Amino acid sequence: MSERAAHSSRTRRRFTPLALITGAVGVILLSLSVTGSLSGFTASITNNTNTAASGSLVMQEQATVDTVTTTCLSTDNGSVSTNSATCSTINKFGGSKVMVPGGPAVVTAITIKNLGTTDAKTFTLTPGATCTQSTNGSLNGTATDLCTKINVVITSGATTVFTGTAASLAGALPAALTMPAAPAAGATIPFTISVTLNANSGNSYQGLAASLPLTWTFAN
Repeated sequence: MSERAAHSSRTRRRFTPLALITGAVGVILLSLSVTGSLSGFTASITNNTNTAASGSLVMQEQATVDTVTTTCLSTDNGSVSTNSATCSTINKFGGSKVMVPGGPAVVTAITIKNLGTTDAKTFTLTPGATCTQSTNGSLNGTATDLCTKINVVITSGATTVFTGTAASLAGALPAALTMPAAPAAGATIPFTISVTLNANSGNSYQGLAASLPLTWTFAN
């Protein structure tokens, strides 16, 4: 064998183990770069439905008179952001213009419903601060205290919410009224309002009208 051939053979034998070691290390490094570790067990949980949302509290008032049902909503002003509306189409005192002393009661039945998705925690009725008197027609008596002659009885089922005059109802604090429990979402509460003209009302009470706003409120 020539001296050049012998030198080439010795070179190959000297570098072959080094090449094998280098190749093995490369395989290991490649494996680590793919798996990230040498461990064989993994476990994981991803929660992908982490949400929170607010509910709603909406009031519906309804009354049926002569087969005609009238409905008012607390959102009738156009937005649940305000959620407070004035309902002029349901007259709690019945709107009669022909009441007589000691005559039959004018009865109005209504329902208050929680249309929202959350239960109401409190339910209150707040009368206006003042019962106001006005005239009815062209023939009017001279009395100035008609509100003291208008008797009002408000009931809810077997519960008497209020009994007295329109004058004593005016300005009454919610705590002075015996209200039923606040309704759960979807629940309805019935009310009946009966109004009479006191039997001892004389001629000076003719042609007069009394008015008192009432505000129903849910809160939670």
